[in-house]
Amino acid sequence: MTSTASRPVPSKDGGTDNRPGALLGVVLAAQFMALLDVFIVNVAAPTLRAELSASGAELQLVVAGYTIAYAVLLITGARLGDLLGHRRAYLGGLAVFTAASLACGLATGPGQLIAFRLAQGAGAALMIPQVLSLIQRNFTGERRVRALSAYSAVLATGAAAGQVVGGVLVSADLFGTGWRPVFLVNVPIGIGLLVLGARVLPRDNPTGPTRARALDLPGLLLLGAAVSLLTVPLVLGQEQDWPLWSWLSLGGSLVLLVLFGTYESRLARRGGAPLIAPRVLRLPGMGRAVLWITVAMGVNAGFLFTLTLHLQGGLGHSALRAGLTFGPAAVVFGAVGLTWRNWPARLQRALVPGGFLLAAAAAVAIGGLLKDGGTGGWGLYPALGVFGAGVALAFSPALTGALATVRAEDAADASGLLATVTQLGQLIGVAAFGTLFLGVTAEDGAGDSAGALWVTTLALAVAAIVGAAAGPARRAR
Repeated sequence: MTSTASRPVPSKDGGTDNRPGALLGVVLAAQFMALLDVFIVNVAAPTLRAELSASGAELQLVVAGYTIAYAVLLITGARLGDLLGHRRAYLGGLAVFTAASLACGLATGPGQLIAFRLAQGAGAALMIPQVLSLIQRNFTGERRVRALSAYSAVLATGAAAGQVVGGVLVSADLFGTGWRPVFLVNVPIGIGLLVLGARVLPRDNPTGPTRARALDLPGLLLLGAAVSLLTVPLVLGQEQDWPLWSWLSLGGSLVLLVLFGTYESRLARRGGAPLIAPRVLRLPGMGRAVLWITVAMGVNAGFLFTLTLHLQGGLGHSALRAGLTFGPAAVVFGAVGLTWRNWPARLQRALVPGGFLLAAAAAVAIGGLLKDGGTGGWGLYPALGVFGAGVALAFSPALTGALATVRAEDAADASGLLATVTQLGQLIGVAAFGTLFLGVTAEDGAGDSAGALWVTTLALAVAAIVGAAAGPARRAR
């Protein structure tokens, strides 16, 4: 590799700042803010319900509306970035997200808040796919690997950080505003990122090779409908005890996914521009990486969700204390995600399966420490750190390996695919392990939250072992 191979592609526009560190900082800050909003509202839910007199269904949509819009529109956002330009799409999505956050913070009723949460999710779906695309297009070689490591660290630490920040803001009750700061905190950050982004993001190239690709509208509609039918029951079915419509919706999503795959294959054979280029799906190791990312994010989200339920519902911890409990997992995840590339070369291929096994062992240890109804003592925190390390090793090398061979012109396709897989993995994890936890709790007349957590951590360990069984990773070059 020559010395020029690892330098970012420079902008040819004199009005932009070409420092790669500044570009990476801006896009990852937006990634962190958008991910924070998936989780920050969870701890504010009781206050929201009391102050807005929201029904159970309305509260579910306030919490889940963002996630639904975000997951459904991610692929669309990636393709729009391809057509409009990644800089323009990123800044446009950030502007929508910031304005919707202000509207959420000023909402006077649950109906308004639900609508503005959907708008927030749409803004995030336009903005977030551009993060990976901008990294793919502006970093190469070892710089790209380091940038992707930082991206994966931000991706998972944002989940735990959302609960911590939410707990802090709700507990502080700034100026008597209750739940509103969990949305309003995004406004000054978003405005700052818009100003910085206009300065540091490279100008879009209107003559680039991907700009001529047509918008695959039938593919977008089929995939959007399929993801909608999958996402809505995963988010709402658990709270409604999995009614018939939720199972019909899940079945319908599978039918539409088959139709989407058939249509995209035929379109590619006719020389058209499918929503996801088939060559991206055929890249060596891409299928296995998708499996790893889905399992890693599912285990991580399922663990965070069920342990939060136990800490707040079973042990009676405050939102702030429950959020801070996840600190060791978040810190270690970030540290491992940023440093794994510096570990000995002989270990690289074993990192993903080894990470899954670490996560499995830690999940069992945490469940064992808490199964008797206690707080777990000081031993809980090292176990949480080990869990964070395990998930980081399962996720970060898998993501980096999946993107290692993606060409610049396929960056949008790969970004949309992996961002959607990451989000769906989290939704599946919360739905599957949350349902197990709540089901075991309901079956026990004493409402044994600790016993339910023990059963759930064993199931989490089994899922992690399934991830490990997929085999060693290809070495990311």
